Amino acid sequence: MRTRGSALFDEDASDRVESVTDFTRRVKTLLETGIRPGWVRGEVSNLRIQASGHVYFSLKDAGAQLSAVLFRGDAMRQNVKLRDGLQVVVYGEVSLYEARGQYQLIVRAVVDDGEGRLQREFEALKRRLSEEGLFDANKKRAIPSMPATVGFITSPTGAAVQDFLRILKRRGWRGRVVVLPAKVQGEGAAAEMVAMLELAQSLEIFDLLVIGRGGGSLEDLWAFNEEPLVRAVAACRVPIVSAVGHEIDFSLCDFAADVRAETPSAAAELISSSFVSCADRVAQAGEAMTVLVDAALSRATAELDHARSRLRLLSPGAIVERGYLRLDDLTNRLAAALRHNVHDRRQALAEARSMLMQRSPEKRVQIESHRLLALWKRLQAASPKSVLNRGFVILRDENGKPLPRRKDVAAGQKLSAEFGDGTLPLRAE
Repeated sequence: MRTRGSALFDEDASDRVESVTDFTRRVKTLLETGIRPGWVRGEVSNLRIQASGHVYFSLKDAGAQLSAVLFRGDAMRQNVKLRDGLQVVVYGEVSLYEARGQYQLIVRAVVDDGEGRLQREFEALKRRLSEEGLFDANKKRAIPSMPATVGFITSPTGAAVQDFLRILKRRGWRGRVVVLPAKVQGEGAAAEMVAMLELAQSLEIFDLLVIGRGGGSLEDLWAFNEEPLVRAVAACRVPIVSAVGHEIDFSLCDFAADVRAETPSAAAELISSSFVSCADRVAQAGEAMTVLVDAALSRATAELDHARSRLRLLSPGAIVERGYLRLDDLTNRLAAALRHNVHDRRQALAEARSMLMQRSPEKRVQIESHRLLALWKRLQAASPKSVLNRGFVILRDENGKPLPRRKDVAAGQKLSAEFGDGTLPLRAE
């Protein structure tokens, strides 16, 4: 080891040095993976609601303070209106904002601290029933993929049953729904739902049961956390789906039922999913069958037409008709051959007559006369007189000899120029 100032460094210390970003990310990973989501109680302070809809605040008590953020989507689902000084219990997971190196709680749900007692009761009862094995996964049954009759234990006047039926109708589900009316909130609600569960099992007509209601506060949903109802759901002989509240709402009935649906609407989609899938496959099979039937019908029609054509060709009437056609064809071919023969003979006669006319003495005299006349005209056109008449001049010396070149002419020499209309004397300079 060696000393650098007041610090001690190993020889390989530089290999373990991290950037601020890398170190912060390592801390973030440790926080987010090492601390599970949970409930935290505190007083709201420093509340800020951004234009984006995100809500920033602090949770504090006598001994500490914790930064928290409630993002817009989660904020819109809360029933509690936050304000500074409000005592709340929040559910969320820890995270770290790297830009500031500050850890914070990402809040998913907020309840008034008045509900804290119910939340503690919820957790205690959940833990006790879980330890009994009431929620064990090996006790869960698969729900039927194609239930014919479904019983829905809920309030007949609530929005949940309307949403449930509307989605089943929209998806074309063909089963039957029986609404088993019961209170879903307040005193006696759990007892009424237990009675409906017992009635449904005694009727022995249901393939599947659904128990649930729309969203609300923890207090509104408390009937679904009461121990008699939770035990009745767990002991139900008919497969049962719990569909209580919204996505973030959990009830003990959710853990006791065979399947939890996030909402009543999600339960309707779950129930009808196999039916919709089968309906799609049936529709596709129907289309494929239609194509196959059409193809088979087309082939059969083509084979029938071919057989009909062959039968028509082999019938006596068809044979006689083909004989008439052949006779007419031969007649036409014979007439055409005779016409062609006569035409050839006439053409040969005309050619012979033409050759005879060309070889007659009278014709030869005419031809020779025309040839001599053409030669005389060519001779006349080439004569000197004809050339002079076309504008040419013949230059001669004093002896009358033509001078075709300039070098043959001497200075002062007497010359004569012959034109088409006369001669002109000249002297060379």
